[in-house]
Amino acid sequence: MKRAIPVLVLSVAGLIPVWRYEPSTAASSSSASSAAESTTPSTSASGTTFTGTTVTTEKGDVQVQVTYDGDKITAVKMLKQPNHPQTTAAVPKLISETLEAQSADIDTVSGATLTSDGYKESLQAAIDAKGA
Repeated sequence: MKRAIPVLVLSVAGLIPVWRYEPSTAASSSSASSAAESTTPSTSASGTTFTGTTVTTEKGDVQVQVTYDGDKITAVKMLKQPNHPQTTAAVPKLISETLEAQSADIDTVSGATLTSDGYKESLQAAIDAKGA
């Protein structure tokens, strides 16, 4: 009888994370991108911006907007990103690497592989839109 109470308490404590678990509600296609997205450039005082396509990942949609000053990437903005802790931590790293590399040839962020792949695909679409 002395063991029953601790076993019961530990069992309930172990089940709490299972009860609180919320599965991702995003679409399940891994990297199907929407080709209907507009990549029309817009010009402002800070430079010319190009918007990449929306890339659907298992964690959620990813879309990137790139600002150019001449031929140099001066800013990158995530227009759409999954609401996930790893994504929140990965976005500043992805943007920093993009500004350093000045291309979509950047490393994937560990722990946010799906978001990184979607980011690179949308980023490449925005870069390609500038060339068009």
